[in-house]
Amino acid sequence: MTTTLISLFAGWDVHHQRIVKMIGPLTPEQLLLRSAPQMWHVSVLAAHIIGARAFWFHEIMREGPAGIAHWSGLDDVDESARTVERLVQGLDETWAMIAGMLERCTPDDLGTTFERVYPTHTRRFTRQSLILRVLTHDAHHAGEISQILGMHGVAGIG
Repeated sequence: MTTTLISLFAGWDVHHQRIVKMIGPLTPEQLLLRSAPQMWHVSVLAAHIIGARAFWFHEIMREGPAGIAHWSGLDDVDESARTVERLVQGLDETWAMIAGMLERCTPDDLGTTFERVYPTHTRRFTRQSLILRVLTHDAHHAGEISQILGMHGVAGIG
């Protein structure tokens, strides 16, 4: 039996569901909560999670269907485009892309390299480094959202 990456990253799916459960019931007003006036509000942070998933997995690793590309940059659009429904959809669609890759790839695929071209240089990443980058990014910003919600008396990540 071939081991796939889904078993190595078990629990990320549970964390994803907790993020969706935290975001799903929020009101439009709660999406605009933030820790301080100069800080990002909840909807930008949730969109940033979605955008990072789409960027690193789709644009860099070429995972998922072409339609995933539109999720990249969701954190740069007007708040009115970031409804709870749209955020949950983006979280679920980008998670499906990630889960598909984790179910398909094996530990032998962790060393596969990908390039990102910058104006002044090109940087190489392994599949393993990109998976860990996105996993820790998810955890960091989900914790940030949870803390903001808690500061305002709203249930955070459970």
